[in-house]
Amino acid sequence: MKSLFSPRLVIALFLFVSVIFFYLSLKLDVSIVPWKSQPINAVTLKKTNKILVLVWVWPFGDHFPLDKCQTQFGISDCILTEQRDLYNIADAVVMHHVDIMYDKRSLPQEPRPHFQHWVWYNMEPPLIIRNLHWLDGLFNMTMTFRKDADIFRPYGQLIAVKEPQNITIPTKSKLVAWVVSKFYPGAWRTAYYEELKKYINIDVYGKGHIELTWDDFHKTISQYKFYLAFENSIAKDYITEKLWSNAFGTWTLPVVLGTSRENYERFVPGDAFIHVNDFPSAKDLAMYLHELDKDDEKYKKYFNWRSQYYVKTGGGWQINYCQVCETLKNGPHYQVIPSIEKWFLENGTSS
Repeated sequence: MKSLFSPRLVIALFLFVSVIFFYLSLKLDVSIVPWKSQPINAVTLKKTNKILVLVWVWPFGDHFPLDKCQTQFGISDCILTEQRDLYNIADAVVMHHVDIMYDKRSLPQEPRPHFQHWVWYNMEPPLIIRNLHWLDGLFNMTMTFRKDADIFRPYGQLIAVKEPQNITIPTKSKLVAWVVSKFYPGAWRTAYYEELKKYINIDVYGKGHIELTWDDFHKTISQYKFYLAFENSIAKDYITEKLWSNAFGTWTLPVVLGTSRENYERFVPGDAFIHVNDFPSAKDLAMYLHELDKDDEKYKKYFNWRSQYYVKTGGGWQINYCQVCETLKNGPHYQVIPSIEKWFLENGTSS
């Protein structure tokens, strides 16, 4: 009996299948390769007025797209690159402190060109920062959560609306929630929680507690009336996603522990949150939360600000690097910071 497939047909099928597998393997490779910029020609770049920002190290090893400044953020004439061979023509070199703070050799070893800005980038509190003295006299700009930084990058902010907005508070069926990634017994925020839970029921989510996936975060936490936005450090202007995303983003009323009430009120209305410092003890705070739980009208007043403002959160790594371009475009200037350590640590206490 004759074969159903001729040799030519078998060869053609084999080649077709091989091409398909090769194409799929390329697709797979592309999907797992970290983000990289397109190769940049230094000679061509010099002929343009575009600003070149060198990502010296990927922050925490997190890779992100380098070509979104114009399309996502409306920042034109900005090129981000991770190509270190372009160091000598880069207008700015951004260094994420946590990734360089344990090895001075991780800083650029070549002299800084006179036109270039070294940008110190940090979103962590003073508590964990190390070896800032290495940076004395080397950096030209700061980019951090501090309002007095050269480039202010808050974890979130309120944006005013011109016309009052109708608001609807999600239905609340539970009382107090706390999502915590690092639950350290004996830490000051943990100690406050341990005292508070004696007088009010608190559901704790995170490692070693109730499991909660990111996909379920919003629908789960939005059921609660109160959220413990407890910072892990007290520092000037250090107000993180615990307030902006975890509490405001889920329409819960934040109970904050961190920097001073006065410092919070630089960024959000005083009637948008409850501060633990407003009460002489955790027991008094718990009594007030029980009181609000029974008084809907009083509770709802903490949401009145939402008719006039909406919450805008950080926006990811790339907006921060794009913002370096925007800052340089609007006025590059000569500046050397004698001591980031003195500025960030000695002047970084809560006020």
